[in-house]
Amino acid sequence: MAVDKSKKIVNTAQRQSQPRIFWESANARSVYANAFNVTGSQEEFILSFGMNQSWDAGGKEVKVQITDRVVMSPFAVKRLAKLLSDVVKNYESRYGQLQTETARAGSATNNKTLSRQVMTSAGRSSNVNS
Repeated sequence: MAVDKSKKIVNTAQRQSQPRIFWESANARSVYANAFNVTGSQEEFILSFGMNQSWDAGGKEVKVQITDRVVMSPFAVKRLAKLLSDVVKNYESRYGQLQTETARAGSATNNKTLSRQVMTSAGRSSNVNS
Protein backbone atom coordinates (compact mmCIF):
# COMPACT_ATOMS: atom_id res chain seq x y z
CA MET A 1 0.00 0.00 0.00
CA ALA A 2 1.45 3.35 -1.04
CA VAL A 3 1.59 6.11 1.54
CA ASP A 4 0.44 9.53 0.41
CA LYS A 5 3.42 11.61 1.49
CA SER A 6 1.89 14.88 0.24
CA LYS A 7 -0.86 14.71 2.88
CA LYS A 8 1.69 13.92 5.57
CA ILE A 9 3.79 16.95 4.60
CA VAL A 10 0.74 19.26 4.63
CA ASN A 11 -0.39 18.00 8.04
CA THR A 12 3.12 18.49 9.46
CA ALA A 13 3.34 21.98 7.97
CA GLN A 14 -0.08 22.88 9.40
CA ARG A 15 0.96 21.73 12.87
CA GLN A 16 4.18 23.74 12.70
CA SER A 17 2.36 26.92 11.63
CA GLN A 18 -0.17 26.74 14.49
CA PRO A 19 0.79 28.75 17.57
CA ARG A 20 1.49 26.96 20.85
CA ILE A 21 -1.08 27.81 23.49
CA PHE A 22 -0.05 28.45 27.09
CA TRP A 23 -2.88 28.52 29.64
CA GLU A 24 -2.19 31.21 32.25
CA SER A 25 -4.09 30.25 35.40
CA ALA A 26 -2.68 32.66 38.00
CA ASN A 27 -5.92 34.68 38.11
CA ALA A 28 -8.32 31.80 37.49
CA ARG A 29 -10.96 30.84 40.02
CA SER A 30 -12.87 27.61 40.30
CA VAL A 31 -16.60 27.51 40.95
CA TYR A 32 -19.09 24.68 41.32
CA ALA A 33 -22.36 24.71 39.42
CA ASN A 34 -25.20 22.22 39.74
CA ALA A 35 -27.59 24.18 37.52
CA PHE A 36 -27.16 25.85 34.14
CA ASN A 37 -29.11 27.54 31.39
CA VAL A 38 -28.33 28.49 27.80
CA THR A 39 -29.97 31.25 25.80
CA GLY A 40 -28.95 32.56 22.44
CA SER A 41 -29.47 34.78 19.47
CA GLN A 42 -27.98 34.97 15.99
CA GLU A 43 -24.91 36.79 17.34
CA GLU A 44 -24.20 35.14 20.69
CA PHE A 45 -25.00 32.45 23.22
CA ILE A 46 -25.17 33.11 26.95
CA LEU A 47 -24.26 30.24 29.27
CA SER A 48 -25.42 30.86 32.85
CA PHE A 49 -24.14 28.71 35.70
CA GLY A 50 -25.36 28.61 39.27
CA MET A 51 -26.35 26.77 42.39
CA ASN A 52 -29.73 25.21 43.06
CA GLN A 53 -30.60 26.63 46.49
CA SER A 54 -33.89 24.72 46.86
CA TRP A 55 -33.13 21.70 48.97
CA ASP A 56 -36.81 20.90 49.54
CA ALA A 57 -37.71 18.80 46.50
CA GLY A 58 -41.42 19.12 47.29
CA GLY A 59 -41.47 22.91 47.03
CA LYS A 60 -43.37 24.80 44.36
CA GLU A 61 -40.39 26.98 43.44
CA VAL A 62 -36.78 26.26 42.58
CA LYS A 63 -34.31 29.01 43.42
CA VAL A 64 -31.11 29.02 41.37
CA GLN A 65 -28.47 31.61 42.28
CA ILE A 66 -26.56 32.47 39.09
CA THR A 67 -22.87 32.74 39.94
CA ASP A 68 -21.25 32.98 36.51
CA ARG A 69 -22.23 33.89 32.98
CA VAL A 70 -20.20 33.20 29.83
CA VAL A 71 -21.04 34.93 26.54
CA MET A 72 -19.78 33.16 23.40
CA SER A 73 -20.12 33.36 19.64
CA PRO A 74 -22.17 30.60 17.96
CA PHE A 75 -18.95 29.29 16.38
CA ALA A 76 -17.22 29.00 19.75
CA VAL A 77 -20.30 27.29 21.25
CA LYS A 78 -20.32 24.71 18.45
CA ARG A 79 -16.62 23.97 19.06
CA LEU A 80 -17.31 23.73 22.81
CA ALA A 81 -20.23 21.33 22.18
CA LYS A 82 -17.96 19.10 20.07
CA LEU A 83 -15.21 19.16 22.71
CA LEU A 84 -17.65 18.34 25.53
CA SER A 85 -19.16 15.51 23.48
CA ASP A 86 -15.69 14.05 22.89
CA VAL A 87 -14.75 14.37 26.58
CA VAL A 88 -17.96 12.61 27.70
CA LYS A 89 -17.40 9.80 25.17
CA ASN A 90 -13.86 9.35 26.51
CA TYR A 91 -15.12 9.34 30.11
CA GLU A 92 -17.82 6.76 29.32
CA SER A 93 -15.34 4.52 27.50
CA ARG A 94 -13.23 4.45 30.67
CA TYR A 95 -15.85 4.43 33.44
CA GLY A 96 -19.14 3.33 31.87
CA GLN A 97 -22.16 5.09 30.50
CA LEU A 98 -23.57 8.06 32.39
CA GLN A 99 -27.32 7.92 33.01
CA THR A 100 -28.76 11.45 33.00
CA GLU A 101 -32.44 10.52 33.16
CA THR A 102 -32.35 8.23 36.19
CA ALA A 103 -32.00 8.66 39.94
CA ARG A 104 -28.56 9.45 41.32
CA ALA A 105 -26.50 6.66 42.79
CA GLY A 106 -27.37 6.05 46.42
CA SER A 107 -30.87 7.51 46.27
CA ALA A 108 -33.76 5.31 47.33
CA THR A 109 -36.17 4.67 44.47
CA ASN A 110 -37.93 1.42 45.44
CA ASN A 111 -39.34 1.16 41.91
CA LYS A 112 -41.19 4.48 42.25
CA THR A 113 -41.64 6.75 39.25
CA LEU A 114 -39.44 9.80 39.64
CA SER A 115 -40.72 13.21 38.68
CA ARG A 116 -38.68 16.38 38.63
CA GLN A 117 -38.76 19.80 37.04
CA VAL A 118 -36.32 20.64 34.27
CA MET A 119 -35.84 24.22 33.20
CA THR A 120 -35.70 24.72 29.44
CA SER A 121 -33.52 27.31 27.76
CA ALA A 122 -36.60 29.51 27.23
CA GLY A 123 -37.21 29.57 30.98
CA ARG A 124 -40.28 27.33 30.79
CA SER A 125 -40.46 24.31 33.03
CA SER A 126 -41.72 20.88 32.13
CA ASN A 127 -42.26 17.72 34.15
CA VAL A 128 -39.97 14.84 33.33
CA ASN A 129 -40.87 11.34 34.45
CA SER A 130 -38.28 8.60 34.46
